[in-house]
Amino acid sequence: MSEQRTGTKCVQAGYTPGNGEPRQIPIIQSTTFKYDTSEDMGKLFDLEATGYFYTRLQNPTNDHVAAKIAALEGGSAGMLTSSGQAANFFALFNICECGSHIVASSSIYGGTFNLISVTMAKMGIEVTFVSPDASDDELDAAFKDNTRAMFGESIANPALTVLDIERYAAAAHRHGVPLIVDNTFPTPVNLRPIEWGADIVTHSTTKYMDGHGAAVGGAIVDSGKFDWMAHADKFPGLTTPDESYHGITYAEKFGKEGAFITKATAQLMRDFGCIQSPQNAFLLNLGLESLHVRMPKHVENGLAVAEFLEGRSEVQSVSYPGLKSSPYYERAKKYMPNGGCGVVSFELKGGREAAGAFMKKLKLAAIETHVADARTCCLNPATSTHRQMTEEQLAAAGIPAGLIRISCGLEDKEDLIADLEQAFA
Repeated sequence: MSEQRTGTKCVQAGYTPGNGEPRQIPIIQSTTFKYDTSEDMGKLFDLEATGYFYTRLQNPTNDHVAAKIAALEGGSAGMLTSSGQAANFFALFNICECGSHIVASSSIYGGTFNLISVTMAKMGIEVTFVSPDASDDELDAAFKDNTRAMFGESIANPALTVLDIERYAAAAHRHGVPLIVDNTFPTPVNLRPIEWGADIVTHSTTKYMDGHGAAVGGAIVDSGKFDWMAHADKFPGLTTPDESYHGITYAEKFGKEGAFITKATAQLMRDFGCIQSPQNAFLLNLGLESLHVRMPKHVENGLAVAEFLEGRSEVQSVSYPGLKSSPYYERAKKYMPNGGCGVVSFELKGGREAAGAFMKKLKLAAIETHVADARTCCLNPATSTHRQMTEEQLAAAGIPAGLIRISCGLEDKEDLIADLEQAFA
C-alpha cells in the first residue's frame, strides 16, 4: 500500500490491534509493570531491550499516540509530555546545557518567551531573539560558537506571523545546529515543517490536536535527519557516553532516527518526570481521529471572521495570514496552501481598555486562557498570557496592548459574525 494520506493517519496510525485485541487504544492506567526476573528488568534499565517498567518514563498508551503524531509529522520518533511548555523545554534542554546559546524568533508565545529568556537563563543558557522576517545576514549574525539550537513557531501565538521555515532551517544548518519548530497552530494537517527542513517539531497537544479543552499535553517529534555525530563537539550529550546509562552513546547506539527521543525519554523524562497521563493520551487520541475533519472548519471560520473584522471602522488592524492584505499571505500560501488555523488577532482603537470592554459584550465567544478549541474563545494577551512582558517586549513580539486574540471554533460562521456585530453595536 502506498503512503497513507493525512486523514487516514489521523484515524489509523500508531496502533494496530491484533486478533481479538481492543479496537481502541487501551488505557494502561498502571504506574508499574511486572517482570519474571531481575535480568529481564535489567535489560530495560540498560536500554538493551524495549519495554516498560515505570510510567514516569514510558507508557504503552502514550507511545501509541506519540507514534501517531510522529507519523502525521513525517518523523522517525515521538514522545508525549505533560504540556506544550514541557515539550519545548525538553526539546531545547535535550541539546543545551549551562553555557549554551539559542537563536529564537522574537515572535513566539509569551510563556515560551519567558521560558527561554528568564527560566533557562537562570540555568546559564542565553538567547538571541531575531525577527521572523530576518534576512540571511541578520540570522547569521545572531549565531555564536556556543549556539546549539534555533527555535521558532510556524504560526506565532498570538501575533500570527508566519515563520519562513526554509530560511530558518538553512541558517541553522549553516551553523551546524537543528531547527526546532513549534507547529501547534497549523497542526500537521495544514503544515509539516520537516518537509521544509525543520529537524524537530513540538506541539501543545492541548490545542487543536485535543480540540475539546479536555486534556493538557505536549509532544515532540524528531525528523531523524539531523546528523548529531557530524557535529559531535556541539552535542556531547548525544555523542559521548552517558555514564548515568552505563556509558551508552545515544547517537551511536540509536542512530539519527532514535538518538534524540531516546535521550529525552531515558534522561530528561527520568529526571524531570513531565509525563502525560495515559488518560490524557487516550483523550488526545480521540481528538486526533477527527483533526483532519475539524481543521478545515476552523480555517473557514477564521477567514470569515478576519474578513468581517477588516471591514470594521472600530478595528485598527487585523492579523490573519489568510487575508490577502496580510504581509504573510504569500508565505502562508507557500507553506500552508489549505490554510493555517482558526485564530485571528485584531487590535481595537482605544487600546486595552477598549479590548476589555468589547470582550465583556461577547456572548458566544468566552474569555478564556485557551485557544484552538471546538468552542470560540478570546482574550487580551497583554493582560493575560503575555502579562509578564514589558511594553517594549510586547511591541517587538507584534502584540500591541489593545490586541484581542479570538480563536474561532466549530460554530456556524454566521453566528460568530453576528456575535461580533452585536458587541460592536
